[in-house]
Amino acid sequence: MPHPATDTLLVTVSGDDRPGVTSSLFDAIADVGAEVLDLEQVVVRGHLTLALLLAAGPGNSRLRDVVISVGTELGLHVSVESGRGDNPVRRGGRAVVVVLGAPLLASAVAAVSARIAAHGANIDRIRRLSRYPVTTVELDVSGADIAALRIELSLEAAVRGVDIAVSPAGLARRGQRLVVMDVDSTLIQDEVIDLLAKHAGKETEVAEVTAAAMRGDLDFTASLRARVSLLAGLPESVLDEVRADIRLTAGARTLVRTLKRLGFTVALVSGGFIEVVGPLAAELGIDHAHANRLDIRDGCLTGGLVGQIVDRQGKAQALRRFAAAEHLPMSRTVAIGDGANDLDMLAAAGLGIAFNAKPIVREQADTAVNVPYLDAVLYLLGITREEIEEADEADGTPTPAPDLPAR
Repeated sequence: MPHPATDTLLVTVSGDDRPGVTSSLFDAIADVGAEVLDLEQVVVRGHLTLALLLAAGPGNSRLRDVVISVGTELGLHVSVESGRGDNPVRRGGRAVVVVLGAPLLASAVAAVSARIAAHGANIDRIRRLSRYPVTTVELDVSGADIAALRIELSLEAAVRGVDIAVSPAGLARRGQRLVVMDVDSTLIQDEVIDLLAKHAGKETEVAEVTAAAMRGDLDFTASLRARVSLLAGLPESVLDEVRADIRLTAGARTLVRTLKRLGFTVALVSGGFIEVVGPLAAELGIDHAHANRLDIRDGCLTGGLVGQIVDRQGKAQALRRFAAAEHLPMSRTVAIGDGANDLDMLAAAGLGIAFNAKPIVREQADTAVNVPYLDAVLYLLGITREEIEEADEADGTPTPAPDLPAR
């Protein structure tokens, strides 16, 4: 580390990017014997911006002349600023703020930046994670109280119509994770109980019970038992037809495939039925699945359930059980859901994500995704669209069009 009194030069280079620009610049600098203290480069629509913090000791005057000369030869704009010492040490409270919008308006970015500044934090770096089907940018922030900043930015997200996630930076953002998802209206577009009711000719009756539960007249367990009772007599073969009718949420396959490539553990926890959830998990290569079990006798549904009901508390318990089985702390878990019975699971996870959720769930979750693409969750974890597509191309997996459901 250079002495605080060391003379340094901050060099900023900008202009049209092309192969060989960076190497030519560093070849010239190398001849002076300069030490590189910091370096950052970005290219936006073919325009290069390169910032270097250099130390050359007694050769600083010559270094300045060399940098300006080679920049001029390359047709670049070069500015050089003298100073002393290295960059100041970054403050603690490091956080990553991910902002996702479709579209992402400049007014939203301005509002988020202003909130961060008012919080007393600083934006150190910004990069784009995706351009389609949504635009996502990641802000590297220091000096933040993560819990407080998360609350402040959630208010801004609601006003600006964007999704914002605030997570700890550093090692907390890397390494293995457990990702647990709800199934109905999260991993899939459908509600399995409604598909079964359609086959039983009981759609209206099931809808009435569901409405009663939403009014608060029935709790989840009572409403589930009441709805399942209406399915009595359905042949077991109907389950095959329902499985065939299921529509995955757009981006579901991409999400699971990418998480598995990263070595993450993926699990499903559902208030639906293991007879449907289990085969779906097997098809997608998902590690764990936990759901209710239908009572089936003599090839027909009896209208009952077997074992303990997977309710709101049961989902959170399953999350903890899966984390323990994978030897992961709860801080390394991510939960994704849309309904009130997901709230305990979302609260228990290190990161709880409300996916196209009910208002009460959006309000209580750590962050929300309100676009219809499940793989947008990957951006909240710092994974770029380019990385996803490059991995797909490398193993010959076609990346589905982002505006279509991924079957």
